Amino acid sequence: MKLSIGIVGLPNVGKSTLFKILTKQEVHIANYPFATIDPNIGVVPVPDERLEKLAKLSNSKKIVPAVVEFYDIAGLVKGASEGEGLGNQFLANIRECKAIVQVLRCFPLGDIIHVEGSTDPLRDLDIINTELIFKDLETVTKRLEKLERDVRAGDKKAAHDATILKSVKEELEKGNLTKKYKNEDIIRELGLLTAKEQVFLLNGEESHVPEELKKKIGELGGKYVVIDLSNAQKMDELIAKAYEILDLISFLTTGEDETRAWTIERGWKAPQAAGAIHTDFEKTFIRAEVVNWQKLLEAGGWNQAKQKGWMKLEGKDYVVQDGDVMVIRHG
Repeated sequence: MKLSIGIVGLPNVGKSTLFKILTKQEVHIANYPFATIDPNIGVVPVPDERLEKLAKLSNSKKIVPAVVEFYDIAGLVKGASEGEGLGNQFLANIRECKAIVQVLRCFPLGDIIHVEGSTDPLRDLDIINTELIFKDLETVTKRLEKLERDVRAGDKKAAHDATILKSVKEELEKGNLTKKYKNEDIIRELGLLTAKEQVFLLNGEESHVPEELKKKIGELGGKYVVIDLSNAQKMDELIAKAYEILDLISFLTTGEDETRAWTIERGWKAPQAAGAIHTDFEKTFIRAEVVNWQKLLEAGGWNQAKQKGWMKLEGKDYVVQDGDVMVIRHG
């Protein structure tokens, strides 16, 4: 599973600086709007202390961590949904991402200009979400128009999709996000921006962050992390928050060739997890040998874990746990 996250926000709030810190890549950072025109894409390893310990146990030749793709996307401005700034190009880029990191500037004005002329993260949050809502309204309205003919012809799927989209449209017209519809097939197909999970990076010191902002983020069902990007030390926390809000976990494989982390959704069963290694494995899954990573280390090896009875044989109904070390048996 590829986890892709779009870094979004108004111009000059710290998006490209965040991207540079995360990926250790040199990107164009300038003190004016739209320094980033095409999305810069960086692949960032997910910090995981378990991998080195297991690799040492197995004498692995290489370690392959789980990764997150971060997209640094051009700054959003008021009116983007109608083409202001880089407008539609910007919003199309977010559509491809699984989640959004919304960077909000909390540090004082100082030398770095703000496109709105003052520092107000609550206002900035409203601007960004309003633009996402307007863009989704446009998308939903267009699809409803296309569905009408199929609904009249008696197409049951079209009727179901239209019912969902009418409910979504009502939510959008009220100014609400639409995360509660995120698992509907039509919403996944359309890639609605307001249905994506959001992690908020509050750029500044803890003392710069208003309590009203934390409360608002809570009401939106988001998670936040406070990081002063001029002296960032907490990037691992941001990735951890993304995993938490998207309900993702990692299972592990280890051997002489490699020790690797595989990203899956919490609640996946063993055959689905096997499919993360190779799509054919889900169809041909027979069973999995499973042991918790700490128990494997404590035992001192796979055979020792078997002797202690810590290795379990699990079938198709087994729900994979975070930190499971697995050997997949397949046809």
